[in-house]
Amino acid sequence: MFWVTLRSQVAPGWHLDVQKLLKERHRGGAGETTMDWKTFQALLSGVNKYSTAFGRIWLSVVFVFRVLVYVVAAEKVWGDEQKEFDCNTRQPGCTNVCYDHYFPISHIRLWALQLIFVTCPSLLVIMHVAYRDDREKKNQLKNGENCSKLYSNTGKKHGGLWWTYLLSLFFKTGIEITFLFILHKMWDSFDIPRLVKCTNVDPCPNIVDCYIARPTEKKVFTYFMVAASAICIVLSTCEIFYLIFKRFVRCAQKYKKKTNHSVTYSKASTCHCHMKLENMETKPKNKDQDSLRASAPDLTSV
Repeated sequence: MFWVTLRSQVAPGWHLDVQKLLKERHRGGAGETTMDWKTFQALLSGVNKYSTAFGRIWLSVVFVFRVLVYVVAAEKVWGDEQKEFDCNTRQPGCTNVCYDHYFPISHIRLWALQLIFVTCPSLLVIMHVAYRDDREKKNQLKNGENCSKLYSNTGKKHGGLWWTYLLSLFFKTGIEITFLFILHKMWDSFDIPRLVKCTNVDPCPNIVDCYIARPTEKKVFTYFMVAASAICIVLSTCEIFYLIFKRFVRCAQKYKKKTNHSVTYSKASTCHCHMKLENMETKPKNKDQDSLRASAPDLTSV
């Protein structure tokens, strides 16, 4: 039942149909293999229901400025880059070794991994909501449909779901920073030079000059993807501070209400005690006056 609930949490639609673009690419070029973004699209669309305003902006940036750019343009720019990596030697194996030395992993594959890993924390939120829905259904089956609910709203970020959502934001931010660091470390400040010199790499003889195809175009796309990733980091950080600030304000309001309630209760109890004391003081006086009146002689008849 839990997995059925989990599947229902993943919304099937999004206004930007990435799968349609992938089909058009397949018609345009035979033999091209691309990632299947259908599951990726459905996953992010499902978590959009439980996101804040910052989270929805983050989702739009990921789809428009990262996924669509990746699918429509970036893959075509890189293509089969190893064949286009040209070196001024015909030594067998030298070109392959130089390419592996300067490009241990392709930009396009690294970005694909980054997009996949960034969406994984969002799955935690969907699974937590699915777990709540499953508990609610089991509770209704056990105690009847008219029984009291365990959660007022299973998708509301209170209790454990708030912590799950916050941790998913920390994970996403950490993954983005890690991949940017890897990209910066591998290719020296995100730069793609026109010429690379392959030295002291067997089986290349002496110094071999190798030329990268379309370096300027690749540099532009690299800076664009890095900027989009930086925007996502800023949005996730803003959402973290927003959630913590909102939680702090809510806790402060609860504490204020609690203190006000205790103060009013103490005032009411003290007033009640004073009234009792006044009644106790006035009652003996009234009794003494009545006794004096009863013992005094009646002089009205005289």
